[in-house]
Amino acid sequence: MSDALKQTVQEAFVEPACATNRAKSAADRKKGCAKPLTPGAAAGGCAFDGAMITLQPIVDVAHLVHAPLACGGNSWDNRGSASSGSMLYKTGFTTDLTELDIVMGHGEKKLYRAIREIVEKHDPPAVFVYSTCVTSMVGDDIGAVCKAATEAFGTPAIPVDVPGFVGSKNLGCKLGGEMMFRHVIGTQEPERTTAYDINIMGDYNLSGELWQVKPLLDRLGIRILGSLSADARYRQVAQMHRARVTMLVCSHALQGLARKMEEKYGIPYFEGSFYGISDTSEALRTMCRMLVDRGADADLIDRCEALIEEEEAKVRAELAAYRPRVEGKRVLLYTGGHKSWSVVSALQELGVEVVGTSVRKATDNDKARVIEVMGTEAHMYENMAPKDMYATLKASGADILMSGARSQFVGLKARVPWIDVNQEKHEPYAGYMGMVDLVRAIDRSANNPVWDDVRRPAPWDEDRPFAGHRPRIKDRCPVTGLANDPTDFED
Repeated sequence: MSDALKQTVQEAFVEPACATNRAKSAADRKKGCAKPLTPGAAAGGCAFDGAMITLQPIVDVAHLVHAPLACGGNSWDNRGSASSGSMLYKTGFTTDLTELDIVMGHGEKKLYRAIREIVEKHDPPAVFVYSTCVTSMVGDDIGAVCKAATEAFGTPAIPVDVPGFVGSKNLGCKLGGEMMFRHVIGTQEPERTTAYDINIMGDYNLSGELWQVKPLLDRLGIRILGSLSADARYRQVAQMHRARVTMLVCSHALQGLARKMEEKYGIPYFEGSFYGISDTSEALRTMCRMLVDRGADADLIDRCEALIEEEEAKVRAELAAYRPRVEGKRVLLYTGGHKSWSVVSALQELGVEVVGTSVRKATDNDKARVIEVMGTEAHMYENMAPKDMYATLKASGADILMSGARSQFVGLKARVPWIDVNQEKHEPYAGYMGMVDLVRAIDRSANNPVWDDVRRPAPWDEDRPFAGHRPRIKDRCPVTGLANDPTDFED
């Protein structure tokens, strides 16, 4: 690992905006945020994967992975981020290094040629070049190659120097944001600015969730000037320094970037969520209040309250028909980050009881919000092995498991319906209309009649008559209702 990369990692570990880091001693900060990994155990994604997750939803950029084929292929498009325009981000670009390339030192030349080919064939506004474990260990200088390619071809080639071995996926998310701060943000000026321009950080438009919220912002006249990286374009990232307010959705990943934007460009930020009726309304209120403080017209607050009143009345009327079908259902929530409390709040508004929630990848602020909405910390889980999850589902009498895809089989083994609320999900649950989608998913899963059959004892576990006993022939057939004649089967 280069000295520059070591310094970048250490700076991420001592983030002053993180309450957890502020509470640590100087020695503990140097150890980092992640717990040591057990050799041979599955530990989730690496830092390279985290950087890809954060930046790949920038839809018009060519994302080039400088590595052997597997690094690009195994990590590609593992989030359901949707685009309203360019689909270039769905194309997997890799230098596909071979053993001969590595041994002979051809990596940097091959990378340069790959950038040239992408620029000539696709003409993207930028090429993001991702380093990986192999190319970092052999010493390929992607920064120098990107600089030379940018000067030669006129298209920005941005080095994302976040190899997998430097740490966890969450660290990679932070470092991906840092790469944007160093190389992209502030490099372009918008054609015009308004007092209603905002940034949204840490939202990825999973299954189109941003599109459930954007119409609300449009009605208020609020413009998403910068985005990292929900349905984002390169220019939106480059122009983020001209927004008036930043909304931080996933604080654990990009809090450092939001703090640096505030220090360098004077853009205040707040943490919010678009999951649930109350949280959506509170996010809109906070956003409008901060915009007014930064120069927007004072009537924005009144228009915001009118919009909230209208939308809340509309969504509560739609939920009224579903509430009796889901009220009282018990849910075990196993997710992470801001969803550990925002989804809890949304479920409680539906009358659903949350028997437990995980706080993986959650900040101290996230955990405080969990205690606030649940009223106790007794049902917070840092981590849960599959056998413990199975036992919790059984002991709590949970009706539903809401988690990521890796936990679905635990729910199936426990004969409990499963709903995907993680990054791979195919249904959007954000904003007011997202609450209707969520309650429909709960109703569709929990009240599906198949679960009565699934939970019924297997045929070999049921009491059956003795095999040697000849059952009495009934007078009438139970199916047709016709009279039975015992002589029908005699010769």
